[in-house]
Order: sequence, then C-alpha cells, then structure tokens
Amino acid sequence: MQQQLDVSRFLEDGFAVRRHLASYLQLSMEALNSRMPSSTEDLADLHPGAFRAEDATSFYEDTVGTGHLLELAAWHLSSADYIADTLRLQESVARGQLLDFGGGIGTHALAAAALPVVEHVWFVDLNPQNRAFVEKRATALGVNHKLSVHRDLNDTGTVRFDTVVCLDVLEHLPDPSAQLHAFHNRMAHGSTALLNWYFFKGHQGEYPFHFDDPQLVETFFRSLQSHFLERFHPFLITTRTYQPI
Repeated sequence: MQQQLDVSRFLEDGFAVRRHLASYLQLSMEALNSRMPSSTEDLADLHPGAFRAEDATSFYEDTVGTGHLLELAAWHLSSADYIADTLRLQESVARGQLLDFGGGIGTHALAAAALPVVEHVWFVDLNPQNRAFVEKRATALGVNHKLSVHRDLNDTGTVRFDTVVCLDVLEHLPDPSAQLHAFHNRMAHGSTALLNWYFFKGHQGEYPFHFDDPQLVETFFRSLQSHFLERFHPFLITTRTYQPI
C-alpha cells in the first residue's frame, strides 16, 4: 500500500529513513543513532588522499560501501528544511518519465514516485548499496511499481526523460560537462532538469571528494550555457531548473 510521501511526511521522519536504515544495516536504533553523527568524518576517512579522476568510479561503486548511506541519511535529516524545498520544487515541475541521477538514499526518487503526474522513476546510482537500499525503501513505502534502479544511464535503455533530477552529484564527477551532454541527449521536448553543484573542496579540504579544477569548472559552465536555458523558481535554494535548448 502506497504511503503518503509529501513534504510534511519528509519533515516528520525523512520517509522513515532511520527505521529503514536500521533494518537494512541490521543495527539497533541506538547503534544507528550513535553512528550517524560521525558519518561524515567516517566517510572522509575512506578518502585515498589525492583523489584522481580515474579513481572516482571505483571509489563510489566499491569503496564507500554502506558509509555513504549513513552520511546521506544524517545530512538529509539535519538539513530537512533545505531538502523540503528541493522536494517542493521537484513537485512543481516533475512529470512523465523521471530520472534521478546519483539519487543516494532515494529521498527525491521516492517522493517523485508518489506523484500521480510521474509515470515512472528511473533511479541511477553507482553504489550497489544505495541501489539495494532504495529498492527496499520503495517496497516498504508502496511505490516499487513505479520505480526501477540502475547502475548507470546506459542501463536505462532508450527512454527519453521528461524530468531529470541531479542533486549534489556533478561536483563528484571527473567530467561534469560530459554528463550535461548525456542528459541533454536523453531529454524529451519540453522537459525540465533540476541541477545543483558545489565545485569546491572547502577552505580546509573538508570536501575531498569534490572536483574543483578551474578548467573543469569553466568547461562545465560553457556547456551548461550552450545547452540549457535557466527557468526561474521562487525557492531560495542552490537547486536550479533548466530546459534543454
């Protein structure tokens, strides 16, 4: 049975993310709560030092394991008001075939699957733990009939997307410009993309997983400006909406 997955439900319990995560990781709620506050530092400890572009795929697919689940859950719960506005924005534009690229713990994919105007959600994430976790969450929340999980964009076949959601992902890619081109090639007429980015390693290296090479960033913005037109929205968040041109 499909459960209510609107913004008010997210603000209440993050779509039951603590309960889902405790079950998936086979932890008591007490053990889960004790691990979540240090999850960001624990994930950073997995960082190999000099993060080379050629290592990015294997790092996110093989190295981070379940650590990313804990870190993302902690961040979504501690930043609930911000995430809620991204969900409100998604609800205002989402329709048809929706791609959630690098969807993490599935917050946006699950919310989108509960929208009547969304026909199907294609959840893409390199991390097999993320994919398995979101599959279980979708079943628990009653939206599994409208959601499928995939390792990469090629795994989604030839469907053309009416909505693309890519949040807090582009800064982790060694070639974010190429990813924009890939999105553009798969977007349907009249479609909308929700994108944000943070090309910054931090003042003290607190974001070691982010790429911030100036040439990479310049190429990204040139690609963005030549392939997409920004559309205004009223929410004071970093996420922006675009239509392909």
